[in-house]
Amino acid sequence: MIFGKGFLKGTQNALSFLPEQHTDFIFSVLAEEWGFVGSVIIFLVFLMLIACSLNVAYGCRDPFGTMISVGITIMISWQVFINIGMVMGLMPIVGVTLPFISYGGSSIITMMASIGILMNIAMRRFMFE
Repeated sequence: MIFGKGFLKGTQNALSFLPEQHTDFIFSVLAEEWGFVGSVIIFLVFLMLIACSLNVAYGCRDPFGTMISVGITIMISWQVFINIGMVMGLMPIVGVTLPFISYGGSSIITMMASIGILMNIAMRRFMFE
């Protein structure tokens, strides 16, 4: 379905067919409820985040800041592509959460700290001119 079944009306998660629907398989729940349009929107938001992170890395004048921002970008993109590929059946199930969406305390803390570091790098690229 192009628009999905509606919010909280998915049959796969309501009938407990998915083993870890709130952590590892959150993208399948979102795809069932929001459909193709919602899946594309989520994927585009992650691509935009990755592009902005690479823009920060490209504009940084400090080599250490460049390496940190590229590392954060790779970490986020790796988790996104592994989780979406895992849900689509293209990769084995490994237990990687979808950043900023999946339920998981340490994952969300790590992602928020990483985005904070990335914002600090972006802020400091205009200092000391």
